[in-house]
Amino acid sequence: MINQIVEYHPEDMTVTAGAELLLSDLQARLKQSGQWLPCDPPFPERTTIAALISTNASGPRRYGYGTIREHLLGLTMRLADGRVVKSGGKVVKNVAGYDLHKLFVGGYGSLGEIIQATFKVRPMPETETILKAPWDALDKVLDSELVPVILDLTPSNLVVGLAGTRDEVQWQIAVAKALGIIEPGDLVYEREFFSREPAPFKHSVLPSRVIDTIKKLGADSFVARAGNGVIYIRGQKPATRVPVALTARLKNVFDPQNKLPALPL
Repeated sequence: MINQIVEYHPEDMTVTAGAELLLSDLQARLKQSGQWLPCDPPFPERTTIAALISTNASGPRRYGYGTIREHLLGLTMRLADGRVVKSGGKVVKNVAGYDLHKLFVGGYGSLGEIIQATFKVRPMPETETILKAPWDALDKVLDSELVPVILDLTPSNLVVGLAGTRDEVQWQIAVAKALGIIEPGDLVYEREFFSREPAPFKHSVLPSRVIDTIKKLGADSFVARAGNGVIYIRGQKPATRVPVALTARLKNVFDPQNKLPALPL
């Protein structure tokens, strides 16, 4: 069951999947019921559920839907000593105990092996529209009534994604038009950027500092989640900001003999 859907209840909007199931296969099954897991890393066809969680992978729609952490209900994990443990539950209202499974998000396998995961899923939006505009439209969008699910900066454009019911999106398109945002866009830049080598570094800044940071770094190969303050950029390694002491303490608790990989810094 490690590469299969273990349990799926469309009426409850929850799904449990094996660690080696590809995200693309999970999304294809959910789509049959008009649902999806709101996480869109650039290559779902080669991203397993375990990789999705352990690397905290996300994509342009992170602005509107959050990261996988917001949708993760529970995990089954194998710890360094061989014990198989569970954290969380299989229903949205299960809040008993500690959210230990959230520690595994972005843990790169350093705390244990993910066996299966349970997520809350959402209805697929009825429609989605992608628009693009010059960078200087960013403040206009943030100060407007728009509720974008995508708010990215590329070297050439601001990319704005609008999703929801047809009526909601049509209303937002009218608001965007009043702001001068009318040109159709796409997400081709996402896969193109992340398919190139070397892999980019990630900078995290205040959303209000994204444009100034990009200009200061002076790079022309980047994708920025402007609404989240996350900049993926080539050639500009950020200063290490990982809380090393806390990470070391967690590692010592879960893996005192250092049998598992270290968290990359």
